[in-house]
Amino acid sequence: MPHASGRFAITRLRAQIVKEALSILRDPRSRMVVFMPPLLQLLVFAFAATLEVRNVEIAIHNQDAGRWSHELIQRLDSAEFITRTHPVAGNQELRGLIDQGKVIAALDIPADFSRVIAAGGTGHVQILVDGRRSNTGQITVGYLSAIAADVEAELTPDAAAPMPVAVRNWFNPNLIYRWFIVPSLAGILAFFSALMLTALSIARERELGTFDQLLVSPTSMPEIIISKSLPALAIGTLLGLLMIAAGVVLFRIPFSGSFWLLLPSLVLFILSVVGIGLMISAVSATQQQAILGAFAVGITAILMSGFATPVENMPTLLQWLAQAIPLTHFLIIVQGSFLKAIPRSDILASLWPLAIIAAVTLTMATVIVRRRLQ
Repeated sequence: MPHASGRFAITRLRAQIVKEALSILRDPRSRMVVFMPPLLQLLVFAFAATLEVRNVEIAIHNQDAGRWSHELIQRLDSAEFITRTHPVAGNQELRGLIDQGKVIAALDIPADFSRVIAAGGTGHVQILVDGRRSNTGQITVGYLSAIAADVEAELTPDAAAPMPVAVRNWFNPNLIYRWFIVPSLAGILAFFSALMLTALSIARERELGTFDQLLVSPTSMPEIIISKSLPALAIGTLLGLLMIAAGVVLFRIPFSGSFWLLLPSLVLFILSVVGIGLMISAVSATQQQAILGAFAVGITAILMSGFATPVENMPTLLQWLAQAIPLTHFLIIVQGSFLKAIPRSDILASLWPLAIIAAVTLTMATVIVRRRLQ
């Protein structure tokens, strides 16, 4: 008799899982919504989300008629990251270009620039930067400073120079920003997809009224949680694998790590996200509330995960909170798997926090669903 009861429970659980999967994939339009947007976002964001500075415009107020100011301007005109230089006649015109956002920076070359250099001195140029775009402005200043340093080195070739430094970039020799952004986007988009699917699961049934029918059935609470979790886990894992494959095949990013270590890491990551989504779904009365809750949690998680800014730069309290975000740990694994051939010990160091997060979130989701139903 217990054997028959257990077999019945497995049959019932399988039916619940099939029902949940069909509710997501039954409609062709639903399948398109689940799979196409993340892949399209990967293709778009891989080119749009970049911290590289290109195609900038610079204003130049040249008050000097000498040789070296023209040499500096010629170097700026030939720089690859500058699309156009705007010669201006006065400070007011220069200020106007910056105020209107037409240029990211402006150079003010004084009238005695070439004369000071000819006398053996060091010419000084003032760089005005649009502080509203602080990060782009600082990178642009670095580029302009490098150009000025090249001109200075040409002016004083016999001067005592510092010891040359040979720079070698490990893991990404050519500093291709897409090699960093695409693996990160694979984790972020899989995170959002799994979060949204599970956030809508219980809220959708509650809004449609079918959840009440589920409550009067002999289905137990663990069966409800499992049936809501497994389809989202499978779809989220599949999406993650598709985007990882796109990074290797379409973007030609070298994959140096172990796929068989990355795969269980991805499954555990999606499972921890599923737990968070179920908690959101359990406290949401409508699908609209679930969507808003998923976006609020998702955006916060991305900003604190270390994707845009290093976790080490955050206040101590936020650093601790970031450790409770699954994306924080998975980004370390997926980025290291692509470029670094991350050691197994480093993967395990990021896996056990994911396991704890998954256990805690799934347990809390079960408790919240049970309390909401009482």
